[in-house]
Amino acid sequence: MSEATIAASGQPRLQRALIGLAKSREITVAAVLVLIIALTAFKSHGFLFSSDGWRNLLVSPALLIILAVGQAVVLITRNVDVSIGSTLGLTAYLTGKVFLQWPDLPIVLVFVIGLVFGGLLGLVNGVLVAYGRVPAIVITLGTMYIYRGIFLSWAGSNRINASDFPKSFNELGTKSILTIPVVTIIALLVMAVVGYYLYTARSGRELYAIGSDPDAATLYGLPVARRILYAFVLNGALAGLAGVVYAARYGTVSSGAGLGIEFQAIGAAVIGGVAIAGGVGTVWGAAIGAVLLITINRALPVWGISDFWQQAVVGALIIAAITLDRLYSRRQERLLIAARDLARTAPQKVGSAA
Repeated sequence: MSEATIAASGQPRLQRALIGLAKSREITVAAVLVLIIALTAFKSHGFLFSSDGWRNLLVSPALLIILAVGQAVVLITRNVDVSIGSTLGLTAYLTGKVFLQWPDLPIVLVFVIGLVFGGLLGLVNGVLVAYGRVPAIVITLGTMYIYRGIFLSWAGSNRINASDFPKSFNELGTKSILTIPVVTIIALLVMAVVGYYLYTARSGRELYAIGSDPDAATLYGLPVARRILYAFVLNGALAGLAGVVYAARYGTVSSGAGLGIEFQAIGAAVIGGVAIAGGVGTVWGAAIGAVLLITINRALPVWGISDFWQQAVVGALIIAAITLDRLYSRRQERLLIAARDLARTAPQKVGSAA
């Protein structure tokens, strides 16, 4: 085969690869993120080209990345969890109480306690949704208020202060490794581990199949209820981890910790390409969506835009993301119908030609 023939045969493949990249939601959102950072840094050099600017750019989205990754796993199964903000608050307060009771407890063990506690709260949601067959929005809305009520009753008007935490734990919120904050490293590790699981483990791939068509997944023999349960447990565990990170980063925990952050996590995942209808999306996209949301909130004041318009921009992004998902789904449905019609007519054409 000549070089010209090889080049000709390789050209369509290259074109398809470039088109695929252009259509990738993650690439598009990342490009928008880079553009916003570049324009805002051009307007105010301190936004990026300073020690505080660089650090804020990395550390501010860390908490939301962890929550968005967990929320993405649940959304992929065609469910949602709006209780993670209350789970975060409860776990953050529990972290302070644990250190007050056992000041010398190893920090690693405290992170494990946060993961287990959050996982147990997620287990409650998972059992009721997967085996009780109650819509996830109903269950998690109820547990959101229950967990928040427990938190308010437990904390009251009291709060955990930075002095209640060991010095080594407080340093996690300010320490950096090679100019990268520790909390950011934790968020990136969570994203990498969960993303690797979804794309390599059989159970991870089954979550996509369940979200795409739960009835077909059941007929195929997939353990639908058990997989949905695992998704909620994982999401709760990551919310618990975020609670420990919250305590380390802010140093104080009051009864308002995590209030409303669950909707930011859902918005970040949706903006990053995770479909509300399930079966589509990546944790990488959810993480990029989280960074984009936080960066927009930091960039708009630099441009002199009021708080009202900051919220409006975020809302517009979420609406645009959902609209694009719907348009993409309709396009895929039309292509599938066309492919089926072609498959049905092809044998008839072959028979008539014979």
